[in-house]
Amino acid sequence: MKKTTNEIRKSFLNFFKKKGHVVIPSSSLIPKNDSTLLFTNAGMNQFKEYFLDQKKIFHPRIVTAQNCLRTGGKHNDLDNVGYTKRHHTFFEMLGNFSFNDYFKEEAIKYAWELLTSKKWFNINPYKLWISVYEYDEETYKIWRNIIQVPAKNIIKIGDKKNSQYDSENFWQMGETGPCGPCTEIFYKYHSKKLDDHEDFFENKNENFIELWNIVFIEFNRISKTKILSLKNKSIDTGMGLERISAVLQNVHSNYKIDIFQNLIKKIYKFANVRNVNNISLKIIADHIRSCAFLIAENIIPSNEHRGYVLRRIIRRAIRHGNKIGIKNHFFYKLVPDLIEVMGDSAEILKGQENKIKEVIKKEEIQFCQTLEKGLKILNIEINKSENKKMSGETAFYLYDTLGFPIELTSDICREKNIDIDFKGYNIAKEKQKNKSIQKNKFYKNYNENINIHDTCKFEGYKKYKIKSLIKHIFIKNSSVQIIQKGQKGTIFLEKTSFYPESGGQIGDIGEIYYKKSRFIVKQTKKFGDTIGHFGEIISGVMIINKFVYAKIDQIYRKNVQLNHSATHLLHSALREILGKNVIQKGSLVSNTHLRFDFSFSDNINLLKIQKIENTVNTQIRKNTIIKIKNLTLEEAKKKNAIALFDHKYKSLVRVVFVKDFSIELCGGTHVKRTGDIGLFKIISQSNISSGIKRIEAVTGQKAIEYLHIQDKKIKDISAILKSNNSNIKEKIEKIIKKVTYLEIKISELQQKENLHQIKKLIKNVKYINKVKILINIFQNYDQKSLRSIIEQLKKELKIAIIIFINKNRDNFTIIIGITKNLTHYVTAAEIMDIFIQKTGGKGGGKSTIAEGGSINIEKLPNFLIDIQSWIDKKLKK
Repeated sequence: MKKTTNEIRKSFLNFFKKKGHVVIPSSSLIPKNDSTLLFTNAGMNQFKEYFLDQKKIFHPRIVTAQNCLRTGGKHNDLDNVGYTKRHHTFFEMLGNFSFNDYFKEEAIKYAWELLTSKKWFNINPYKLWISVYEYDEETYKIWRNIIQVPAKNIIKIGDKKNSQYDSENFWQMGETGPCGPCTEIFYKYHSKKLDDHEDFFENKNENFIELWNIVFIEFNRISKTKILSLKNKSIDTGMGLERISAVLQNVHSNYKIDIFQNLIKKIYKFANVRNVNNISLKIIADHIRSCAFLIAENIIPSNEHRGYVLRRIIRRAIRHGNKIGIKNHFFYKLVPDLIEVMGDSAEILKGQENKIKEVIKKEEIQFCQTLEKGLKILNIEINKSENKKMSGETAFYLYDTLGFPIELTSDICREKNIDIDFKGYNIAKEKQKNKSIQKNKFYKNYNENINIHDTCKFEGYKKYKIKSLIKHIFIKNSSVQIIQKGQKGTIFLEKTSFYPESGGQIGDIGEIYYKKSRFIVKQTKKFGDTIGHFGEIISGVMIINKFVYAKIDQIYRKNVQLNHSATHLLHSALREILGKNVIQKGSLVSNTHLRFDFSFSDNINLLKIQKIENTVNTQIRKNTIIKIKNLTLEEAKKKNAIALFDHKYKSLVRVVFVKDFSIELCGGTHVKRTGDIGLFKIISQSNISSGIKRIEAVTGQKAIEYLHIQDKKIKDISAILKSNNSNIKEKIEKIIKKVTYLEIKISELQQKENLHQIKKLIKNVKYINKVKILINIFQNYDQKSLRSIIEQLKKELKIAIIIFINKNRDNFTIIIGITKNLTHYVTAAEIMDIFIQKTGGKGGGKSTIAEGGSINIEKLPNFLIDIQSWIDKKLKK
């Protein structure tokens, strides 16, 4: 009886447990303290620090079944998923590790025993081939003399031409660092050339499947050509669970193993396909795994970083569902089936099933609304494309406007043999990025292109005014010695009391002065390790190497501090009310208000908003002292400090404490006590993208002013309605009911009027070659009704071209309707193009309907003459 994938995983772990290894769980898909990786992509990722001797390992022998994701950077398998037998986005890597314990001989013996022993995997040893590094004679002898593998089944692989240590069998972590030779174990499915080494190289990806890679970490790479022996030698191995399962279950494709087959059968029930080997079925089965495990790690679909990867995987799966005829929302329904088939590795999913389903469902609903429209536009562009190439501008439009990830557009184009102009796409993307940067600058004349390498000491936590030395002056991006009255520029000081824009907190404003010279600071920014004060000199001059006073605007700073401390309270309140899954995605702390972006997939109703406000205001009324401590990063983590730990921090960090309610890493400025905030009021809550919410709030005097404005609005509305505040709601409800009733009556009358118009219009129909032509001019007619009349007339007239002109006081609109059976000869879009050319108007549409308008009423008569002539010629052809 064949082993299930879950049983194979257990067998692997149990085997090494019996060999003295400690079984540890899979680490997170989000790498800890490694900014070089987007996702965990190999079993050894969590042990990097131990291989580098940066940390002492807690046990010399370890075995894991590691969750991995390869969808970005150097290892990106997304495009190959479904099209090959062995590529996946999510996969499990089985691995055994030795840290200065056993080495080559034992590692090889363990692997061979597990694979070939009848007690374990029981693979025929003659089906196994071995590759070794050409210059690793020790490993070759172990395979030949100890394991007794025939020489014909061992392949030596050397360095690439003129490139030492650059071989498929010399593994390295990076350009420098731990490295060493490796030996790989391949399984041979079948071939007539059983003894031919050429067959290995020619059919390596077909008849031969790499099962296991055993890396001997015995060197440290110093440069491209220089390596040194390591004092402590280690073993790092990796075997794909899906691959070994395919071998043990006697199938030639990973997608034939039990996990995928069970998922594919579930998807097949939704689909309108006959072939269970359909590529789309494989892609969907693969993608539900990666999506579920990512969401379980608190990744939410978004337009950046890891959230963008998740979004594009979900959308790719949904598009393939659409491709195989799945019309309803289906992807989220696969989550329970996934949990069922994944066995022991599904533990992280079980407690979060509802959350995973909701996140996927929301993204699915949102994307399905634009998928159909996007596919139509994409197919039109594909049909229009010349030389089988799509413009970069079109690809960017689909991404920027319709939310089509470029990878999805590329995927569809690949199926149609269409190439995308990626250079043009990147140019369009860069233009948009630059526009966004310009739009979002705090001060339009502020220059970020200053190139400066210096330091500036910030002393503004306790001092509002200090004496300092001018070290540099820049006008635009040019260094100068002096700045004079009326000139704008950036001044760099030796030390400053001005807080630079950082961590969401805007920079300080104020003045730099000495005697009669005054420089008004309008913005403060970081430039590497130094701080720039941007502004304008209103009197005297400023000269480098002169001492000046730097004084911040204290009222401005205090208002910023109110909002910054309130932001910390808000963050903790959100996690308390909405759950620990809330993750900060951005913030703005200004002198007028605060803005906080965070991940949360559900709706936030008024009751929850009020609970959040109450929680924050309760903390304010407690008047708690806000304490600030400098701790090591490890100490901060032990205190459960909130931080973006995938960001880089120094070894010593600044931690802001509001007792146990809020503990957060922060470099910003804060009030002394929570009571200083006075009052906290949320003024808006919105969705800024899928799964990302934004809350804006005000504090202190601004909060009181906001409440006063709201109170005045209610009083003004009461006066208009001639009611008092107590019954304003009932009065508005009565008015709404009355308006609704009147709208229904108007609609009924309009329908009667439309029917009357249709009867009159049919009498005015003309014929050209059996095609009914109807052109009519209306005066101030309801535009919605005209659309309805056109659709009704198309049904009545069967074969017709209808053009309606609707004149208003100083402009006119046009609606063109054409029955579908005529679109091979003439389209509404073609007539609209002529309208635009003749009248200088604007408009657009499809083959059967188009709308537009123009202010050039005097050009209307000529257009009507020309268009009738054009239609006549077109139809007579």
